[in-house]
Amino acid sequence: MEAVTAFVLAGGKSSRMGRDKALLELGGKPLLQRAMELAGVAAPDVKIVGDPTKYASFGRVVADIYAGHGPLGGIHAALVNTPTDLNLILATDLPFVAPAFLRHLIMTARATDALITVPKLDEYFEPLCAVYRRKFGEIAQAALQQGRNKVDALFEDKITRVLTRDEFVRAGFQSTMFRNLNSPEDLAQAGNMFSE
Repeated sequence: MEAVTAFVLAGGKSSRMGRDKALLELGGKPLLQRAMELAGVAAPDVKIVGDPTKYASFGRVVADIYAGHGPLGGIHAALVNTPTDLNLILATDLPFVAPAFLRHLIMTARATDALITVPKLDEYFEPLCAVYRRKFGEIAQAALQQGRNKVDALFEDKITRVLTRDEFVRAGFQSTMFRNLNSPEDLAQAGNMFSE
């Protein structure tokens, strides 16, 4: 079975939250810790992409090479620092994703030679809950060097395996799991669900 490395994108200061999302607590645990535990269910090796001085206490950290270029910069950093071809990328602010879905996503990625295996809800991709092959790092680097930072603009049909809403709903997963935490209100609502 093809090995997988997981990378949690820690991000940085959120303008809507007013501080670093990764360090916000949900049910007594920082979002970063929750995301690492979630990713660890699907992959034995979990690393963080972000600032080593801020996140080293949580685990092994890979620093952005193209800092300030958003998620594409983080995906690129992961893919140039990975020991495996398949790589799960997960954002810190997706605490509702089902662990079984991550395993399903990886299984789908193993069954294709596509460079990206990504869920899509209607017209929106979920690029921060997706599996990328190492070679996508070259495409990300070329885009970043050209000043293009949008991840899903790089999802060409010939290199992308889209996992549609119909597919994952048929497999028993709910699309609401992709709800992320973008505001203090979102965090407060989620806190009621994750209270320990």
